[in-house]
Amino acid sequence: MNNLHRTAPPSGATPSSVISGNPQNAAAASAMVRAVTHWTPSLFSFQLERPQTFRFRSGEFAMLGLMQPDGRPLLRAYSLASPSWDDTLEFYSIIMDDGPLTSQLSKISVGDHVLLRPKTTGTLVLDTLTSGKRLFLMSSGTGFAPFAALIRDPETYEKFDQVIVTHSCRNFEDLGFSQQCVNAAITHPLIGEMIAPRLLYYPSLTREAFKHQGRITSLLDSGRLFTDLAIPPLDPQNDRVMICGSLGLNHDVAAILQDRGFVEGSHNTPASYVLERAFVG
Repeated sequence: MNNLHRTAPPSGATPSSVISGNPQNAAAASAMVRAVTHWTPSLFSFQLERPQTFRFRSGEFAMLGLMQPDGRPLLRAYSLASPSWDDTLEFYSIIMDDGPLTSQLSKISVGDHVLLRPKTTGTLVLDTLTSGKRLFLMSSGTGFAPFAALIRDPETYEKFDQVIVTHSCRNFEDLGFSQQCVNAAITHPLIGEMIAPRLLYYPSLTREAFKHQGRITSLLDSGRLFTDLAIPPLDPQNDRVMICGSLGLNHDVAAILQDRGFVEGSHNTPASYVLERAFVG
């Protein structure tokens, strides 16, 4: 979940378990950079060659980073934006000029190598939710990253009849990554026909005029989200929700859900909604 996004996280918030120079980091392996895309001056994604032994579940995050001049690794948590079946590992990040890692990562190019620890974890996985009919994936900023994986995973559609993914950003150019991921899902030659009729994409902007205007919380409260998509409102009996965004958004959406009868889940006790608590902003 990388992301040191001040207003939109995970895939980028700084986790409480930031690792820098810890002996246990010796387990980090080197993974080659396959591709880098700069979406805006402050947002970029990159793909790594997947080590043969690397295993993960769609929605989890991994620790990755770069070796520093003093010979010690600097690692941060980044959500995997690629589904578990993919042979590449994709990540989506904000660029912060004063960010110890993102300021360096933003300069990587094809052929470079990035440190990657083999262990993955996270709450935004399907088995933290009880069974339901619809799955809402609500994100802001780089918090879209884990949902980029889940919307391209066939298991998601085996468990839910319909998937609604929202992405709130400041400006239109910030939607580039999510637009590409949704298009890749619905046009995939093997699974696109299964995904296309069941995936709904709802982008919204907070600083520019757009067909969907406003923070996702206001669109939920007003009911406009459901009117725009021509779907019934939230129902804790049949709907399940994942949240991944800034701390403020996570808290506010969780409060809305709790008011409507939703219960937070975990690995030990699956329930009707989850958010990633490993990140502290």
